Amino acid sequence: MRFLVISDLHQKKSAIKWINAEIEASGADAVLFLGDVTNFGTKEEAADIVSSINSKVYVIPGNCDPLDLPEGMADVAVDMHGKAADVGGYRLVGLGGSNVTIFGTPFELSEEDLYDGLKKNASEGMILMTHAPSYGILDQIPSGASVGSPAIKRIVDEFHPILALSGHIHEAVGVVERNGTVFVNPGPAKSGHYAVADVSDGKAEVRLGRHKRLTSSARN
Repeated sequence: MRFLVISDLHQKKSAIKWINAEIEASGADAVLFLGDVTNFGTKEEAADIVSSINSKVYVIPGNCDPLDLPEGMADVAVDMHGKAADVGGYRLVGLGGSNVTIFGTPFELSEEDLYDGLKKNASEGMILMTHAPSYGILDQIPSGASVGSPAIKRIVDEFHPILALSGHIHEAVGVVERNGTVFVNPGPAKSGHYAVADVSDGKAEVRLGRHKRLTSSARN
């Protein structure tokens, strides 16, 4: 099973062209969209963006998305916020929003809500898609401070996902393997970042990619 993984588009519609080109070039079976579809936009704007992606899309909201984004996805994608789905024989578990930030963004959750929202669907060896990262893993801001979620890290430690996908921290792009879990932050799609994840025989292999910078004449 091959996934194109994107996050943090922040309503940059001009990126849809290269996203669709990468879907075709990579042969991805589906797109996993890790949130921040919009930049403080509406569910209608989010639906318009997601409907332009030429693939089946599994999506969660980010902290900059509206609280009603999940219901806006009904006709255009598979809403994964607080839900699970069987995808290619693997259990995909999702939860959007972020842990509490200093910015007071629209979609923030307490650590308790993050833990409870994931645990109800979690299972050993799942594929985990969250907007916020696990505390201490791909979660460092430029100051060097870790701002990830302890609750998400606790879920990882308890259920050992084969793949733990997150975005949110634009500077923390990378792939890290720890204790059998491959952690991925694909980077912000608004800047051309993405990842391609292959899952087979209970293992994950991931490559990061970055599309060439869009020309200055491109319009959002």
